[in-house]
Amino acid sequence: MESYLLDWANLLLRWVHVITAIAWVGSSFYFVFLDSSLTPPTSDRLRAEGATGELWAVHGGGFYHPVKYAVQPPQLPPHLHWFYWESYSTWLSGFALFTVSYLWSAGTYLVDKSLVDWAPATAIGVALAFLVAFWALYDLICQLFGQRKNGDAIVGALVFVLVCVASWLACHWFAGRAAFLLVGAMLATAMSANVFFWIIPGQKTVVKAIETGQPVDPIHGIRGKQRSVHNTYFTLPVLFSMLSNHYGFLYSHQHNWLVLILMMFAGAAIRQFFVMRHGWKLGRNPHPIGYAVAGVVTIAAVAAWMAPDTSQAAKAPVAAAGYAEVRQVLQQRCLQCHGAQLQMKNVRLDTPEALKTHAQAVYQQAVVAKTMPMNNATGMTDAERALLAQWFQAGAKVQ
Repeated sequence: MESYLLDWANLLLRWVHVITAIAWVGSSFYFVFLDSSLTPPTSDRLRAEGATGELWAVHGGGFYHPVKYAVQPPQLPPHLHWFYWESYSTWLSGFALFTVSYLWSAGTYLVDKSLVDWAPATAIGVALAFLVAFWALYDLICQLFGQRKNGDAIVGALVFVLVCVASWLACHWFAGRAAFLLVGAMLATAMSANVFFWIIPGQKTVVKAIETGQPVDPIHGIRGKQRSVHNTYFTLPVLFSMLSNHYGFLYSHQHNWLVLILMMFAGAAIRQFFVMRHGWKLGRNPHPIGYAVAGVVTIAAVAAWMAPDTSQAAKAPVAAAGYAEVRQVLQQRCLQCHGAQLQMKNVRLDTPEALKTHAQAVYQQAVVAKTMPMNNATGMTDAERALLAQWFQAGAKVQ
């Protein structure tokens, strides 16, 4: 019953998390586009009011005219919309999902005893420390170097090094699937913390100054925009790490930490292309196609590097695998969780009829995705996976 209830919690939390993430990422992408696409206002009235940019757009049958006041508007409207619950809801639902999916059964999902054989409570503590430590170090880097000359380049380089170190540690301390997700959660935590500790407090300080007639310090807007820009570059790496748990060939690779770093770099480069493309259309910067090419080439290089060597397999004769051989593999590797005593995910593989019912899932999870056994806790070999593939491709016969 516990497994059944956890499945429902996982489903509903994942649903909520995806919905709120779409809202947050969508609003973030829109405002980056908006800020990059603004042109100096043509109206004397807007310039006199202190407007620094405007945009005319058409959507859904109507015309829209957003105007930006970089420091403060001439007066505050009676209703001011704040963009923060998209961020908070995404992080809260994501952390709840992480708790249900990984922390609840840390011994199974976080710990890989071939890497570090630590107690579940220790693994949980270290995983949570990753989230806090990355935010603290990232925030320190921004405060120390963010306002210096060439500060953006310095911060970018140091944060990249920090992400590389964190990725290496995560992949050497935790099960690969959890490591990828943990690095994504680490970046997502920093994104939401940027909103909670810097962007929203800075905006509230500006609003309070306007309401009380005090001069507005533009540093709050500068810092808020800086952290918002960081968030947009984190977005595609975070989304990749979140999706990676469906693809065992990524996180089970011998050098999975390097796979993670390269794919996150590719995502950030591609995001840079889209960010700068808006400025290029207005003649503010050269065409950013180089960033897109760098991202795509990196992905292609990773795919080529990871491609399995099939040259020897093609030369070797393929023998049909029978049910007796498959049953022996299942007894050694799978029936601890999918046998008569325990049926994880309501999957049972200890009878011919049950195996026939779940043959497609066995092939998909154990051979194609290599996500089962979980963290390969029972040590299924590549030869055994190949045997399962031969059996399935020959018709998955159970007699």
